[in-house]
Amino acid sequence: MEQIKPLKRFGQNYLIDENIINKIIREIEPQKDDNLIEIGPGTGSLTEKLFQYNRSFTAVEVDRRVIENLSAKFPSLNLIEGDFLELDLKQLYKNKKKKIRIVGNIPYNLTSSVLFKLIDNSDLVQDSVLMVQYEVAKRMKASKGSKDYGILTVLLSKFADVEFCFKVPPAVFSPKPKVYSAVVHLHFKESALKDEMKEIFIKIVKAAFGNRRKILKNSLANSIFRHINFESAEVDINKRAEQLNVEDFVLLAEFVKERS
Repeated sequence: MEQIKPLKRFGQNYLIDENIINKIIREIEPQKDDNLIEIGPGTGSLTEKLFQYNRSFTAVEVDRRVIENLSAKFPSLNLIEGDFLELDLKQLYKNKKKKIRIVGNIPYNLTSSVLFKLIDNSDLVQDSVLMVQYEVAKRMKASKGSKDYGILTVLLSKFADVEFCFKVPPAVFSPKPKVYSAVVHLHFKESALKDEMKEIFIKIVKAAFGNRRKILKNSLANSIFRHINFESAEVDINKRAEQLNVEDFVLLAEFVKERS
């Protein structure tokens, strides 16, 4: 494959270390019948390994410079040119009538957006193995009350079991990022919350952390839930959001739903 220079506007840092790639593959344990999606195959270093196990998986790539090369090298690959954030996961689920597995070395500036998309579609996703910035990985699996405990922590802990796999140094990428990275494995849960309750829960969590330094009562008063009086809720609204556990947020969501 011809040399392609990573583009900063796409947040591209190509993974070039064979040992790290093999460690990721061992974590994924790809199977030939997986409904697998790779986000941003780039020049195909991870794609090539996945292709050895599953010759018809889906890869989504926004950089058209690499599309032709990927198509030539992996002819049976279901290659989609476009933005993963705009991808219809429901259709890809229907195509194989099987839950989706999502993997990739994702652009760090899009990590939160990718994770929120997975959470929104958690009923369609079996699991996800992702390379993320190390600081984000810490937020994904933080303890209540810590500075890293926030929106991602709460949402992911409700909808997935988060496994921190291993830390990754900058030297394994081209170009080298200025930060350390980490591989995480998300195992999505069955029926954590459904439909309207799920939507309310996500909005409550975002609203609660919207003014992180304020107590919950004030944060919610400055949110889309300002019309609701939370004084009779089972949760102490004089606490700050980082002092609540996941089930406290579920109780708040149930409180809102009863008043919708």
